[in-house]
Amino acid sequence: MSSPFPPRTRRRLAVALSCALAAALLPARASDHLDSPTVIADPRADIGDLYAWMQPDGRHLNLAMTVVGHTFSDRLRYVFRIDSAHRFGGAQRSLAIVCRFAAADRAECVADGVDAARGDARGEAGLWGDQHRLRVFAGLRDDPFFNNVRGTRAAYNVADAALRAGAPVDAAGCASLPAAAVQAIGEQWRHTDGGPARNFLAGWTPAALVVQIDLKAVNRGGPLLAVWAATESGERRIDRAGRVLTGNALLGTLDGEDVSNRLKERYNAIEPKDGAEFVPEIEKGLALYDGFDGRCGNSLLAAPEPARRYRALAQLLADDRLWIDSRRRRCEQPFAVELAQAAGRRGYRRDCGGRTPLQTAINVYRSLLVDASTDRISDGLLRDEKTPSVSEFPFLVPAEKEYSP
Repeated sequence: MSSPFPPRTRRRLAVALSCALAAALLPARASDHLDSPTVIADPRADIGDLYAWMQPDGRHLNLAMTVVGHTFSDRLRYVFRIDSAHRFGGAQRSLAIVCRFAAADRAECVADGVDAARGDARGEAGLWGDQHRLRVFAGLRDDPFFNNVRGTRAAYNVADAALRAGAPVDAAGCASLPAAAVQAIGEQWRHTDGGPARNFLAGWTPAALVVQIDLKAVNRGGPLLAVWAATESGERRIDRAGRVLTGNALLGTLDGEDVSNRLKERYNAIEPKDGAEFVPEIEKGLALYDGFDGRCGNSLLAAPEPARRYRALAQLLADDRLWIDSRRRRCEQPFAVELAQAAGRRGYRRDCGGRTPLQTAINVYRSLLVDASTDRISDGLLRDEKTPSVSEFPFLVPAEKEYSP
């Protein structure tokens, strides 16, 4: 395949790829840590990860948000938003669970019109709401997100070198990497400094907000649930999180720091339903991932024509919510609802989707972006060093030692 771009353009793309992806990886503390200026100013406003899944009894929805700061701020609201619908992509009804912390031992979490829990939420049993329909835990926990950051960086360096050497880039922005580079990318991604993969986040214990709520309180608009989380001040939304990596890996990938910061600040401020403005930027990021297997045009939902190749997937990801089919009790496959509903893969209809603390969601996400599979891209890590639970509240493993500011 010949490249529609001259060598000078390919070199600029290679430099941009190297610098932008290295910058995205170096400060990574969790799957959603965006490092926008506002978030950097107060790590207590920085959402690290979001988890949402069905309790195996089929009667409760479980939610967990980790916060990069080790404490909760008394000036912020920590919010879970749950949309419910009969059709994928919709939002017939919505419920917000809003938590505030006047002090470490004084939490207040209100599910509007459903229940409210007030008091000390640090105990293992959690803090029950007045109506016993809501249970809350807030304290230090191990974040079960795991990531081989060094191996990932080394894999991207291989792609960077291939671009500098003249790998052709097609009209959609996807690079056709040579077979040797593709093989080297896979090897580097699965290892750390040439040895077994190591988790960059091992032992990381941020503040965690865990909520369990009756299913009947959140599925009034239909059985399909879409979950996202946010931190908010009295003036505006500071951070938000939905699927693993979308905001962190696919926005401003080829832009300088100033442009990237503006994009991420704007992304955090809006609601997922207004995410269409980010589709062109997400398309650029998708083009980079698509070429990592040496083939262009085989990522999830890819269209045959270059101009629209990544449009469908970018539109799906721009509406950044975790989707759950609340009729299903088994939750083993990340993105099961998206795969069943948007990609027509009927075999995933038996899974609730969402994201549990046990899943290798980052590998599934990358696989979908590279070749539309769920398991061909791996950073060599299959589990966290500690084993969380999907059924025993508060699910996440306790911190090994107390945090001292």
